[in-house]
Amino acid sequence: MWHKIVATGYIGKAAELRYTPQGTPVSSFSLAVNSGYGESKTTLWARVTIWGKLAESLNPFLLKGKLVLISGELQPDPQTGGPRIWMDISGVAKASFEVTAREVVLLSSKTETNDEDKVESSNDLPF
Repeated sequence: MWHKIVATGYIGKAAELRYTPQGTPVSSFSLAVNSGYGESKTTLWARVTIWGKLAESLNPFLLKGKLVLISGELQPDPQTGGPRIWMDISGVAKASFEVTAREVVLLSSKTETNDEDKVESSNDLPF
């Protein structure tokens, strides 16, 4: 089985870089993906994880409010097989999707973009 997700959205919280006990770099950030217009507008939140050299090289550029395009695989909740369900501060149930990104494209204005903004990962994922 194989699947792929491609999404464009705004970073909700700057990426956090950490390392596994084996020394593998991993970077995570939240991504807000909007759909619809006006009152029918909805926002889907995804938790994006990047591994290896891609995580280290992109982490300084993954700042809150930046527009990015990600491509990768959905990671289902091991208990439910669907999105991760959690409660917000006011007790309302929320859902978030987990994505392991294999490609990240930094989207910006024409004057800020160059060929180095697109970075593809190699097969250096730990699984």
